[in-house]
Amino acid sequence: MAILMFFSKILVAQAFDIDSLLGESWYGLYFNGQKAGYALHSVVKDKDGNVVLREDSKFKMNMSKVKQDMQVFSERTYRPDGSLVSIFSRVTDVGTSEFDARVNGDRLILKTLTGGVAKTQDLPKPKESLADAVKYAKWMEGSPQIGDTLTFSAFEPLYGKEIGGSSQIAGVEWRVLDGVRTKVYKIKQTVDAMPLDTISYVTEHGDTLEDQVADMLTMRLEPEEVAKDVDYSNDVIVSNAAMVDKPIADARTRKSLRLTIHGPLSEEHFFNDERQYIQAEGSAFTFLGMRMTLDGFKTATIPVTEPSVQEFIQPTPFIQSGEKRLINKAKEILGGEKDAWKAVNTLCHWVHGNMHTTFSARLTNAMEVLESLQGDCTEHSILFIGLARAAGIPAREVAGLIYVGDEPGFYFHQWASVWVGKWIDIDPTFDQPLVDVTHIKLAEGDLFKQAKLIPLIGKLKIEVAPETGDQKNESIRPPADTTKKP
Repeated sequence: MAILMFFSKILVAQAFDIDSLLGESWYGLYFNGQKAGYALHSVVKDKDGNVVLREDSKFKMNMSKVKQDMQVFSERTYRPDGSLVSIFSRVTDVGTSEFDARVNGDRLILKTLTGGVAKTQDLPKPKESLADAVKYAKWMEGSPQIGDTLTFSAFEPLYGKEIGGSSQIAGVEWRVLDGVRTKVYKIKQTVDAMPLDTISYVTEHGDTLEDQVADMLTMRLEPEEVAKDVDYSNDVIVSNAAMVDKPIADARTRKSLRLTIHGPLSEEHFFNDERQYIQAEGSAFTFLGMRMTLDGFKTATIPVTEPSVQEFIQPTPFIQSGEKRLINKAKEILGGEKDAWKAVNTLCHWVHGNMHTTFSARLTNAMEVLESLQGDCTEHSILFIGLARAAGIPAREVAGLIYVGDEPGFYFHQWASVWVGKWIDIDPTFDQPLVDVTHIKLAEGDLFKQAKLIPLIGKLKIEVAPETGDQKNESIRPPADTTKKP
């Protein structure tokens, strides 16, 4: 969810004449058609004549009957000549994460505060300007035609880098707005390195009527009282699950599993290795899950020194593996253990045994989870990864689906992958040092990389393949030439 909030919108204003931009607009926020929050977008001038664009979004959700609140605030400031001055972002859930980026000459100083840990980065000044922020307003002045395109860039403090993108006029239609026949442009926006398409409907005067992000999140222009009319009716966990028509027997212990998946999967969701195999079969996809074993495999010694995986030991703003508290906790748990596989087992069991499971919508980081020792699969995984990295074991985030039998279906889930001489999948939420066959890996990496899951949420249907004989205990192996390592 956090990735949607940060990338869902770059503010669109009324016209490129700065004075006519001033004011505010209210938007209702909808997940898969259900009201989930509201947002206030405003444009003001400060006492120095700088243009300030603010976005304040509030979400109210129900996560498996647990009410959740989240606020995402951002403020971008530009000088009268349009050059960037600063960007400030704050995410408030059970804690607060802040990102403060300020231009200093030809540099950008980015300060982050997550989990009580402050970090400062000295980065090149981004290209972003006011023209990028009000790109549609400026574009509308030229009466663009279908097929016309423009490019833009925006610095994202969450990831500490500038992201480019492009927009194209995909269609033109006429609507009656306030009794006046008005031309409305349909604009398709894509962002580099993110598999998210946004469809915006913008009037010829530059007003944004609606944004549709990955056909899942909708931001719709509404009167203030309508936008703020929201409760906790949207259960984002249950409503987005892929239910199955019958329970899966021995889901946690079986040796193999065959599924048919229907939905908008693409090759970027295919992670084919010795544990799972996905391939297209006509208009659907076949999934084969296999139970792994490390019998006979010589695992690595920690700290791991293999050069190709060192990036997965390094700290990040959300996995603060260089912090003394995480390092000391990892040492305390492991007690000097040097065998990577034995250490992974110990860390997995410790996280599972010490975490209190609660559903939460939050921008998770390892230090806050270590302090609270509560959360859902995201918090379990991020703490495990932080401890593993602190111990010198390469680890990264994994996301996809897992089968849950209480209300039989496949639910979106996060777990971890660790390098013990090769990459293996670990699930501390379910206390599985080697994950069971119902784990369907569809993304790997941080929130930025997990964005590829967003177009799938609420749009997958899964069928369990019929079994014959003792098929559930057979060993399934795809042809060698179709297996690829992630």
